[in-house]
Formats: sequence, C-alpha cells, structure tokens
Amino acid sequence: VQLQASGGGLVQAGGSLRLSCAASGRTLDTYVMGWFRRAPGKESEFVAASRRSGGMSYYADSVKGRFTISRDNAKNTVYLRMNSLKPEDTAVYYCNANWKYWGQGTQVTVSS
Repeated sequence: VQLQASGGGLVQAGGSLRLSCAASGRTLDTYVMGWFRRAPGKESEFVAASRRSGGMSYYADSVKGRFTISRDNAKNTVYLRMNSLKPEDTAVYYCNANWKYWGQGTQVTVSS
C-alpha cells in the first residue's frame, strides 16, 4: 500500500484545513486508517483513526470535537478535517493504514 498525504499549509489560529491521504495498491475499505502527528522536538502522537468503512472513529482528547476523520471509498482516500486550529496543532501529519503503512507526511503550521 502506498499512501500520499496532502493538504497541509499555513493557517491562522481558528482556521480550518482538510488533509487528504490517497492510497494506491490496495483498497482501503477494510483497513483501519489513522492520522498521527509529530511536532518539533516531540514524539509522534495519535490524532484519529477510523475502523473499516462504516465503523467507529476514535480521536485524541486534544482534537476531539475539532477534527473529523472520514473516508471516500470511491476515491480510495481518507480525510482529516481540522477546524478551530490552534498553534499547538502545528506538526507534520502522517496517515497510516492498518498500523503498518505510512504516508510521507504533510506540514501543518498554525500561527497565533
């Protein structure tokens, strides 16, 4: 499985971004899909995960109520909608498939 993350950028606090993770090599509908992030000088942190299509979603407490993970099976793509962004959300965001396959990361920078 190859994962290509995109959609990062620079946004002001309170703004929104939508990250995309497009997959090739395998359909994602049976995979657990997740997003992680790594801020400068910190360890990687779990952000959100979605069980196989139509299943439950899980979020880190720090993003609950602000971030939403979703899937588009027709496009074999997983999204992370991020609202009410805070400077502490600044990090490189990585998508993950089945706790095994990783995308290359996309930078999100939130200015205060």
